[in-house]
Amino acid sequence: MKNYIYTFILAFCINTLTAQTIYEEFESYKLGETREIKIQLPRNYDENIDQSYPLFIVFDGDYMFEVVAGNVDYYSYWEDMPEAIVIGINQSDTRNDDCYYSEQNDLPVESGANFFEFIGMELIPHIENNYRTENFRVAVGHGETANFINYFMLKAKPLFQAYIVVSPSLAPSMNDYISQRLQQYETKLFYYLATASNDIKSIKKDTETLNATITSIDNKNILYNFDNFEGATHYSAPAHAIPKALESIFYVFQPISKKEYKESILTLETSPVEYLLDKYKVISDLFGIDKQILINDFKAIVAAIKKKEQWEYFEDLGKLARKEYPETVLGNYYLARFYEENGQPKKAMRTYRSAYVFEEIAGITKDDMLDRADRIKADFGY
Repeated sequence: MKNYIYTFILAFCINTLTAQTIYEEFESYKLGETREIKIQLPRNYDENIDQSYPLFIVFDGDYMFEVVAGNVDYYSYWEDMPEAIVIGINQSDTRNDDCYYSEQNDLPVESGANFFEFIGMELIPHIENNYRTENFRVAVGHGETANFINYFMLKAKPLFQAYIVVSPSLAPSMNDYISQRLQQYETKLFYYLATASNDIKSIKKDTETLNATITSIDNKNILYNFDNFEGATHYSAPAHAIPKALESIFYVFQPISKKEYKESILTLETSPVEYLLDKYKVISDLFGIDKQILINDFKAIVAAIKKKEQWEYFEDLGKLARKEYPETVLGNYYLARFYEENGQPKKAMRTYRSAYVFEEIAGITKDDMLDRADRIKADFGY
């Protein structure tokens, strides 16, 4: 019994350590003070020395950091998003000064301008110099900081490629600024906006107006999602919004779902294998991650090939599987299916028989492959 208790305690401690937050005192020249930041590194960060990660900058880090960091860790654990570095900026005593903007043009001035420069000229360079980051960056804000993060989007070369804007306390001109900027965007931008049915009335009204504005913009580079959470308040909205935001921003990174299969793959007039390649090219282009094609996604393409009886695509799928999983039976299995369905039984039989030198995968066994070869031999008398 004691051994069981000690094992449980050890496992708990190890788990706690992997989720441990690093606290760092950052001395800022721009702010003229020391600011506390929180850092969550991905699991096995120290072991995966060749891997770099997307970067989350979480404003209002004194209460928003844990919400974001926990969800990032959870979603990345299940491979619904890439692992990421999460940075939280504590603003409990400085929020009003950090978010200060001019009454004349609603742009950051004085302490707000200093904070703006602190993010772009000090904090992000510091993180990139000391941690392995990719170019894909996400800004997360709530209330006043949800308004503030939009200022980074107004730059000619924005610092962030994704914005999670939760119940924003918008500056009077922000709607117009966002509208003008989003129409001009020539690169991909992820923008997630949320409010709640019990949000502060003025914030809810302005957020719904902003939603109508963004919805009306015809720019395919803007990947936009909006939520209005029924029953939630201004202060509970982040707990609802963060997981939905991660799902929407990293939708392409996720395994092919039933919805994607039905709406995107089965309706294709082109090759489903090309669709699969394009999906992973987008992941590489957007997030800087060369992700191995999931077995789940191979299975989705196989299901589509069978459903539409497009047997010719088994050849390209087999070649792709050989590249992605060269030590397994996967590539040979798909190629054998191609030969079998396209009138080359002898070649199919040989390809099935070659399975014994490869590893089993995805429920495809060596015995199954050899049985298929034997059936072809019996049918054709080879």
